[in-house]
Amino acid sequence: RYLLEQDFPGMRIGPEPTTDSFIAVMYGETEGNVPGNALVVDPKKPFRKLSRFGNAFLNRFMCSQLPNEVLKSISIIDSPGILSGEKQRISRGYDFCQVLQWFAERVDRIILLFDAHKLDISDEFSEAIKSFRGQDDKIRVVLNKADQVDTQQLMRVYGALMWSLGKVIDTPEVLRVYIGSFWAHPLRNTDNRRLFEAEAQDLFKDIQSLPQKAAVRKLNDLIKRARLAKVHAYIISYLKKEMPSVFGKENKKKELINKLPEIYIQLQREYHISAGDFPEVKKMQEQLENCDFTKFHSLKPKLIETVDNMLANKIASLMNLIRQEENNMPTEMVHGGAFDGTMAGPFGHGYGEGAKEGADEEEWVVAKDKPAYDEIFYTLSPINGKISGISAKKEMVTSKLPNSVLGKIWKLADCDGDGMLDDEEFALAKHLIKIKLDGYELPGTLPSHLVPPSHRKPFQTAE
Repeated sequence: RYLLEQDFPGMRIGPEPTTDSFIAVMYGETEGNVPGNALVVDPKKPFRKLSRFGNAFLNRFMCSQLPNEVLKSISIIDSPGILSGEKQRISRGYDFCQVLQWFAERVDRIILLFDAHKLDISDEFSEAIKSFRGQDDKIRVVLNKADQVDTQQLMRVYGALMWSLGKVIDTPEVLRVYIGSFWAHPLRNTDNRRLFEAEAQDLFKDIQSLPQKAAVRKLNDLIKRARLAKVHAYIISYLKKEMPSVFGKENKKKELINKLPEIYIQLQREYHISAGDFPEVKKMQEQLENCDFTKFHSLKPKLIETVDNMLANKIASLMNLIRQEENNMPTEMVHGGAFDGTMAGPFGHGYGEGAKEGADEEEWVVAKDKPAYDEIFYTLSPINGKISGISAKKEMVTSKLPNSVLGKIWKLADCDGDGMLDDEEFALAKHLIKIKLDGYELPGTLPSHLVPPSHRKPFQTAE
């Protein structure tokens, strides 16, 4: 709702448990919704495989279509609210985690939402997060409603969230958490306004980059599937080979299922496969219980060779084609809704701050602090109104900024490139140091509003 900036059919937002449906929010010329059973038989939609989850799921699945600019670039799957307690989990009537896993394998980004004022990871939420295993690179976390707590409470909530997630998501990397208040109402607590704005911008950038990376992600998934299929073939053919031709088939089957971890190690050594490419032992054992090992196929080396050839050669040429296509086509970005709200005008992120401060003012922004900088300048014994690089260095290093940063500041401040600084250039250098010490980034080139007044005409002519 926050990203689209308009309601969509089937949407209900409230503090109480609301929707128990999966809603695919997609672009359409007219506003309306399509029920699940009709959706899975539509050849134009990518949901046909969901029919295997049965009527209990399809009755709680729908597609919401509306003519929204944001949806021209991305589609959003809005999952049901997470429930607590065993009874509610059973009453869904379909395998909730299996459905989540199906979507997780096919989407570009998974966003987990938490409320700052009632942080809780229920049993079902833990199970849901565990179903995303193997898709860790797609997961982002949003700590929403952060304006409802003060700074100290927010710090504690963030710490508690990271601790809780660490126990559920088994990955060495720290998950990226975006903190903010993602709705269009006034902030309850404005102490962290700047933090919320910066976090929202980071989240927008992350989502906006998705259309560009979609082709590479599909290729990545293809490689992943090819490697898994190859490993699967090795496992299945090994089990087939070990089965007796006449007697004791059931006992041998049980023995092989129990020995699966050892079989994995053996195949790793024999075919030089990484342990990470093998399916989860417990899950594989459960699947094998219902299989007839005698009906498995033997290994076909020619097919394995074809897969190896694809991974070694064909993928590289496909990657080059994608790069060429990206270079030839304009950069695809997500537009509309909340994405346009912070792009233009004086409310864009960072507008009027750091190096952008004073961009709208006629007077040189450095002038207000120049008297204080002049006092320092004249203690450095200027000759013919200029101080040498050595004198400037003595003063600039007192900021404790590293030489790489000070070197960049020198390059920006020495407008005429004579290796010396006059009083205006020195004031500019001090202003840029202040910008960096306040936590802002330095500009790549000197913006026109920061050019010292006495250097403006020659500077512009040279350009």
